[in-house]
Amino acid sequence: MHIRISLRGVFGCVASLATLSAVAGLTIPIAHSAENITLASAVSPGENRRDEPLAKSFSLEKAISFLDSAALTWQKERKCFTCHTNFAYLYVRPTHETADQASAEVRQFAEELVAHRWEDKGPRWDAEVVAAGAALAFNDALSEKPLHPLTRRALDRMLTLQREDGGFTWIKCDWPPMESDDHYGATLAAIAIGVAPDGYAQTKSAQLGLSKLREYFKQNPGTTLHHRAMVLWGNTYAKGTLTDEESAAIVGELLALQKEDGGWGLATLGDWKRADGEEQDLKSSDGYGTGFVIYILRRSGLAADDPRIQRGIEWLKSHQRESGRWFTRSLHADSMHYITHAGTAFAVMALQECDETK
Repeated sequence: MHIRISLRGVFGCVASLATLSAVAGLTIPIAHSAENITLASAVSPGENRRDEPLAKSFSLEKAISFLDSAALTWQKERKCFTCHTNFAYLYVRPTHETADQASAEVRQFAEELVAHRWEDKGPRWDAEVVAAGAALAFNDALSEKPLHPLTRRALDRMLTLQREDGGFTWIKCDWPPMESDDHYGATLAAIAIGVAPDGYAQTKSAQLGLSKLREYFKQNPGTTLHHRAMVLWGNTYAKGTLTDEESAAIVGELLALQKEDGGWGLATLGDWKRADGEEQDLKSSDGYGTGFVIYILRRSGLAADDPRIQRGIEWLKSHQRESGRWFTRSLHADSMHYITHAGTAFAVMALQECDETK
């Protein structure tokens, strides 16, 4: 069966875009949505509003329900993949449970992309191949399954697109932190190779790809802390990109940005300019900033009971919204704030990595 992929883009540069996320422990089960949401029954979870009331108490079930609804609604209405929504969803939602129809349907949509769309018409962008390969590799790892043949196909194809300098030609829509420069694509490719199951990183082609990526990062260390944090994240899977001293320095940079309320803010991880002429919010903590930083700090070895991690966890548990999401303001413009979807995925991944899902 072919799934139609809209000309508006599998990767989402014509509709808004924003970020990624991932899996750490790979063995922590995730709760199921009580509503048992499916593609047919999914309805939009509503606009991402900064004035949405806070939830009375933390609920993992509500968070998963939000992620299910957002991913399936995007798939049903837009018939495309985007980093901020359904690609990010695959980083946090496993497909190994038979009751997980929501995640199975999103996973199938991604597999159709690799098996049919690319074979019939080819990928629209190199970035599409990297993003799909990474999402499928994480999903395989989280599901505790062997590397799926279609995941391997996507990763193998990704490596054929690597430039001589080790980088990848990325999509640039002026939507940071994902679609604004080539560095993000290179870090995502490194993470995809490292997280893939069945020793994929040890294959000859993957080893060559990682060697070229390490040289790329040496020549292009990244101009923002978000860049460097992504490199650190990749280094936790495939060692050799950073020395212990370099890793410790990035950890120190991330810890230094923790706010008095215990959270972190995405806008403080870079120096991005907004398209709407407004100032970035450098004061507020948000779901993406807090979830992303906690997740990477834990991946880097900081203990879950570290007081700084615990303060961040307290922020996440006390700042979930009534819908189940964690709001994050767009770095691009005050419109749809789709970065909230990826921010919610990161928040859940951070809580899982700290065994704080209750």
